[in-house]
Amino acid sequence: MSLYGVMRTGVSGMNAQSNKLSTVSDNIANVNTTGYKRASTEFSSLILKSGSGNYDSGAVETTVRYAITDPGNLHFTTSATDLAVQGNGFFVVQNANGTNFLTRAGAFVPDSQGNLVNTAGFMLMGYNIQNGATPTVAANGFGGLQVINVNQMALQASPSTKATVAANLDPSAAIIAGPPGPGAYTSKTSVVTYDNIGNAVTIDVYAAKTAANTWEIQLYDSSTGTALPGGLNTFTFDVSATGKGKLDAASPTSLTVNIPGGSAFTMDLSAMTQVASGFDFKATVDGNAPSAVEKVNIDSKGVVTAVLKNGTQLPSFQIALATVPSPDHLTPEVGNVYSPNLDSGNVQVGLAGQGGLGTIQSGALEDSNVDLADELTSMIEAQRGFTANSKSFQTGADLLDVVVNLKR
Repeated sequence: MSLYGVMRTGVSGMNAQSNKLSTVSDNIANVNTTGYKRASTEFSSLILKSGSGNYDSGAVETTVRYAITDPGNLHFTTSATDLAVQGNGFFVVQNANGTNFLTRAGAFVPDSQGNLVNTAGFMLMGYNIQNGATPTVAANGFGGLQVINVNQMALQASPSTKATVAANLDPSAAIIAGPPGPGAYTSKTSVVTYDNIGNAVTIDVYAAKTAANTWEIQLYDSSTGTALPGGLNTFTFDVSATGKGKLDAASPTSLTVNIPGGSAFTMDLSAMTQVASGFDFKATVDGNAPSAVEKVNIDSKGVVTAVLKNGTQLPSFQIALATVPSPDHLTPEVGNVYSPNLDSGNVQVGLAGQGGLGTIQSGALEDSNVDLADELTSMIEAQRGFTANSKSFQTGADLLDVVVNLKR
């Protein structure tokens, strides 16, 4: 090995230790960065086949690796829009130019336009599920994703289209002549529905026992006291040991009317019974009046629900999660985000709770996975290694001076 080779090897070692110090310094600087993934410098020998000496001088080359699949600890916050992934998935975010990236940094807050953005300014992406829409997931791409905007949830009116009823009619009630209405009824209750622009429309429900195990039910417009077309039907009950007071198999199970100023409205009465108990009527009605958003809730499946000031809850978006076949080979980008490449494989998009992507924890953030004690130890190792390599370089330079001075 020539003296020049000694010096080149020393320079290579110093460069390698400098690279290690660079990753260590990055890790220490980001020890408190949400969702940051530790970088490390791996060394490998490099043999240079040159020269005529008995030993070929070599070198060392470095490869930077990222511990992206190593999760950080969770710490809990008071903000519902602080999010962490418990699993292998990544949040899909988008920059101002419309480019999508992956990240574990979930400190999201609404910006001035209502978009959920993290501290680096990347917008959270998901699927629109307003009005009961089902997410259309493109498994191998970002198709169908939208920026999650909490302002879109406010002041929206949804007309009522369905009520699900759990009711019981008193079998001991006296038989009266039908049809039921304000002048003749056995039992009466009301439900509040909403028209197309969010006005509350009260529907009166009149029930009359017209024969043994036979009831007529009529729906009325409470504001006018008039019967709604199509809102009358006769229901019969099976009181045998098999039926046990449930609706007879031949009985209708619903009523369908048009809400004044609204849409077609179906009252599902399939769970109605006639058992030895008093009149009871509970109804769950869809639709809502326009109202401002009071807060936002996010469940473990990533469903973003707006809680309006009038108490209405509107599921509006579902957060998308994504992964790649080899996450540790993702390319780190500015802003603590990652982009796929040939080594990482193509992006695979899905929903929380599916395909090993994990679940979403609201009110929590994922800490950096940097261990400060390990990094300080690595810093000392790199410092000592750099010093040792500088000594070998200096020794080679001193010997070269001896050779140069031989002619004097």
